[in-house]
Amino acid sequence: MVDRRTFIAGTAAVSGLAAAGGLSVSNASAQDAAASQAGHIKGATAITKVYGAGQKLIALAVEYDRDIDNSALSGSAFEVADRTVTKVYANRTPELAEHGRDGRYVMVELSPDDDGALLWSTGGGGGGGTASPSASTSASASPSPSPSGSTGTGAGAGGPKVGDTTPSNATLTPASATVTQTGPVATVHGGVLPTNSTPVTTSSVTNLVVDDFRQFTFHDPATGQTLRYNLFVPKSHRHGSPGRRYPLVLFMHDASLINIDTISPLVQGNGAVCWASPEDQARNEAFVLAPEYGAVVVDDDYEPMALFETTAHLVEEITETYAVDADRRYTTGQSMGAMMSLGLNIAYPDLFAAAYIVAGQWPAEQAAPLARKNLWIAVSQDDAKAYPGENAITDVIAAQGTSVGKAVWDAGATAAQFAADVRNLEKQKAPVNYAAFLTGTVTANSTATNAHMGTWQIAYDIPGIRDWIFRQTRRTGR
Repeated sequence: MVDRRTFIAGTAAVSGLAAAGGLSVSNASAQDAAASQAGHIKGATAITKVYGAGQKLIALAVEYDRDIDNSALSGSAFEVADRTVTKVYANRTPELAEHGRDGRYVMVELSPDDDGALLWSTGGGGGGGTASPSASTSASASPSPSPSGSTGTGAGAGGPKVGDTTPSNATLTPASATVTQTGPVATVHGGVLPTNSTPVTTSSVTNLVVDDFRQFTFHDPATGQTLRYNLFVPKSHRHGSPGRRYPLVLFMHDASLINIDTISPLVQGNGAVCWASPEDQARNEAFVLAPEYGAVVVDDDYEPMALFETTAHLVEEITETYAVDADRRYTTGQSMGAMMSLGLNIAYPDLFAAAYIVAGQWPAEQAAPLARKNLWIAVSQDDAKAYPGENAITDVIAAQGTSVGKAVWDAGATAAQFAADVRNLEKQKAPVNYAAFLTGTVTANSTATNAHMGTWQIAYDIPGIRDWIFRQTRRTGR
């Protein structure tokens, strides 16, 4: 059972509601100590960012009561307990920057590879903490490259059962750190703030991208179900853009997040937040919708519970409430969420313009309607269920006369290599693109213990696929 108090403590930090830490600044001499405590350091803010493996504490913003000379700052002037400082610079605002500039904030960047960087923990045990529908528990299995028959083997064969509300042991550690000014700091007016040996504890938190989502609850009168969700609203829509309509991306999580906390899909990995990043929004401004399911919606028997239908109703509700373009709605998900994406595209053929399927499956005998959809599929060759399942689905799609572009990729590729991989697959000009990660490369390049769960740590970090998704529009006549 999840430790709710532990997780809620973490989500309080995500919401920027962590209790104020004891901030004290002192110095060698009593006179300097009094001056420092009068306000040279006003406080410190922890800054987090979400990666494929989950949310990490990656920087601190130390606020002074006067402008700091950026050119005179030394990286050795600050230490953070149990962390590696990678970069130090001044800024006018408590924000990360490529280059520093004089200002009252000193930004202390930290290595995301530190053992203490990761705030999200998947835990283990009940409810699918280490396994979810279609999870491969045997990374060494050798799936057939061209299987036939059903892709499912029953809910009792390794995944949690539909309707299960048992949460996993996932936890989110509150973002907190202590920073010490270990060297002198020059101000823009020629003064010097001497070395200070007293650590300063962060008293607030900024969660990059995560803080841009808002949390809501949808009560579905048609099914009687209640669904909590996160919603990102595009900046230009918030500021007013009459007559403009925007795309919508629906992200659905895997079964390891069942019944934990509304914000968990935002901090578990980058499947939701990648679409809302400033870089992505600059290229493809869009709404991003990320529900948090209170029960397992579908298992390997492929008979969804009512939250499946409620999800479709929520998409329609958001479309009617906001300026969403009904011809540019997209769905994506990992494991259970990928299964739901496939199932929703079959059950509601006009709901989405395209789907990004990450480590999912659906019965091949039901897959024929997918031949009329725009799909991008990502899966590991080591995934003993999802890989043969996707092979079977794409065989059905091809048999319907729809072109399927195929490629095998190294999951350890660089960003430039992935960009080239995407361009090469796009050259096949197929409405369905199928990228399989080469055997052994997912577990070698992710923190997951199996290729199934490791797939989404990599798949959502490939911008070219997201850009392809946004170029698709709904095709009702194909």
